[in-house]
Amino acid sequence: MDYTLSEQQQAFQEAAQRFAKQKLAPHYLTRAKQNGIDRALVKEMGSLGLIGADLPEQYGGLGESCATAGVIIEQIATADFNVSYVQLLASLMGSMIAKHASPEIAAQWLPRVTSGDAILGLGLTEPRGGSDAANLVLRAERSGNGYRLNGEKTSMSFSDQCDAAVVFARTGKVEDGARGVSAFFVDLNQSGITRTHFDDIGTKPVGRGSVFFDDVFVPAECMLGDENRGFSQIMAGFDYSRALIGLECIGPAQASVDEAWEYSKGRIAFERPIAQFQGVSFPLAEAETQLTMMRQLCYYTLSLRDRGLPHTAEAAMCKWYVPKVTCEIIHQCLLTHGHYGYTTDLPFHQRYLDVMGLQIGDGTAQIQKLVIAREKVGRVAVQYAKQS
Repeated sequence: MDYTLSEQQQAFQEAAQRFAKQKLAPHYLTRAKQNGIDRALVKEMGSLGLIGADLPEQYGGLGESCATAGVIIEQIATADFNVSYVQLLASLMGSMIAKHASPEIAAQWLPRVTSGDAILGLGLTEPRGGSDAANLVLRAERSGNGYRLNGEKTSMSFSDQCDAAVVFARTGKVEDGARGVSAFFVDLNQSGITRTHFDDIGTKPVGRGSVFFDDVFVPAECMLGDENRGFSQIMAGFDYSRALIGLECIGPAQASVDEAWEYSKGRIAFERPIAQFQGVSFPLAEAETQLTMMRQLCYYTLSLRDRGLPHTAEAAMCKWYVPKVTCEIIHQCLLTHGHYGYTTDLPFHQRYLDVMGLQIGDGTAQIQKLVIAREKVGRVAVQYAKQS
C-alpha cells in the first residue's frame, strides 16, 4: 500500500518541520529541565494550525485525517519530544470529546484546545491500578442533577497544568469491573481539587502527578457516553493514541540517527572517517531500517483508522514495539558519539529519558501483547492470562 504524503500533508509536514527547527530544537535541552510547558509556544503552534488539525472544523479543527495528525506530531517530536505531548493529548482527548461530549461542551472547549489556549488531561490511572485500568475506586455518586467525585487519580500527564480532563469514575459496584465505570468531562479549575507534581527523570515539562477530588460536583451533562459504559466506549480512542505515540517516539530517534550519520562523516580515527568502519555504519544502517519499518506500521495503523477499519492489534504493536526499539536506537547513537555522547552537552541522554517513559505510560509492553493475542485468538487469551 502506498503511504506517500499528499500535497496537503506535505504542507503540514513542512510547516511543522520549520517551526520545530526554528523554535523548538535550539532550546530543547533548556526546556527539558523546566517543570512546565511553555504556553507561549503552545499558542504559537495553535495559531499555525499545528494542534488538533484532525478535529472537526465546527470545533476549531481543520478536519484533516488521523494520518495528518501523525505527520505533525512526528515533526514536532523530532525537535522537542515534550512539546509533542500537546499534539498527542489534543488529538486523543479532542477526538473523545468531539465524539462523546455534548455539543455545548465540545463547542466551548475544543476551539480553546486547537488555539493553544487550553490543555486537556486524562484521569484514568489510580494508585492501586496502572495496567489494571478498570480497577477504579474513585466514586461518582448521584447528587441532584449531577454527580460528586471523591478519590484520587495519579500519573496524570500535565497534572498541575491541564485546564480540564476526562475523568473515569466508578458509578456502579466495584465487582462490576469495567461495566461499572463512567467517564466525565471535568473542569479542573474549581474548588475541591488539589494537585501534586512528581519528580520524574524525564518529560519534566509535561509533568506527572496526582489529582485529588474532594466532593467535586459535576453536572450530569458532563458525562461522556452512557452511565456504567464509559470505560468500554471511551477507551476505544486509545487505539488512536498508540499509533501517534509510535510516531512521537520515532521523531527523536530519527533525529539521533541523522546526527550520528553526520558525526561519523567528520570524526577521524585511524586516519579515516569512522563512517568507513562497519562497526559504526552497520548499527546506524540497522536503525534506519527499523525506523522505516516502524514508521510504515504507524501510518498503516492510522490509515486503517481513517478508513474506519479495525486497528486495535496494529495500534498495540505500535505501542509496545516502537518505544522499546527507539530507546535502543537513541542509546546506540549516544555510543556512536563516544565519550562526547555521554555528556549533557548533547541531547541523547534527554531523548532517551523522555522516550523511555512511554514504555510505561498508556499501557506497558505486556498489556499490548495481551491485546494483540486477544485480537488474534479472542477472549481465550485473557482467560489463560488470568489462570497463569
